[in-house]
Amino acid sequence: MSTTALSELTGTYAIDPTHSRVGFVARHAMVTKVRGSFNEFVGSGFFDGDDPSNSKLSLTIEAKSIDTRNADRDGHLRSNDFFDMDTYPQITFVSTGVVANGETYEVSGDLTIKDVTRPVTVGLEYTGAAVDPFNNSRIGFEGSTTINRKDWNVSWNAPLEAGGVLVGEKVVLEFEVSAIRSEPTEA
Repeated sequence: MSTTALSELTGTYAIDPTHSRVGFVARHAMVTKVRGSFNEFVGSGFFDGDDPSNSKLSLTIEAKSIDTRNADRDGHLRSNDFFDMDTYPQITFVSTGVVANGETYEVSGDLTIKDVTRPVTVGLEYTGAAVDPFNNSRIGFEGSTTINRKDWNVSWNAPLEAGGVLVGEKVVLEFEVSAIRSEPTEA
């Protein structure tokens, strides 16, 4: 972990999608987990190292970029049964508040999937800061939250012969973020 003081990190940041990951984990057939990610997203925000409650974040995910390493499954996830990406091409998150507890942050915000907006809180851990070889000031966070996909009308399922269902309702959203500072103070 970097020893950079958090107050020195105050500024406007853009998420570096080539060094970040937006992923998910869901139960499949009641016996295993399917992991996937969204490969196309943009995000930006302001981090206030002195008063994290002034921090803010927005993230836009392209639903079509879903990737579970299985083309048939990905096609089904893009369909009307799940994300209906032709009608709802983007998933968004806009923060509404940040609460700091040391170097962990509870980021509350509005998650919109299929035109349904509901509040969620993502626990993020500060993982460090560095200046890369290209003189970019970077900051890192990792975290997750668990949602019920049915709360966003992502409700398709199929019963299993032995009981239970094919796709679990609970989905863990995972975030591994490297962001590059564009402005040292709020724009």
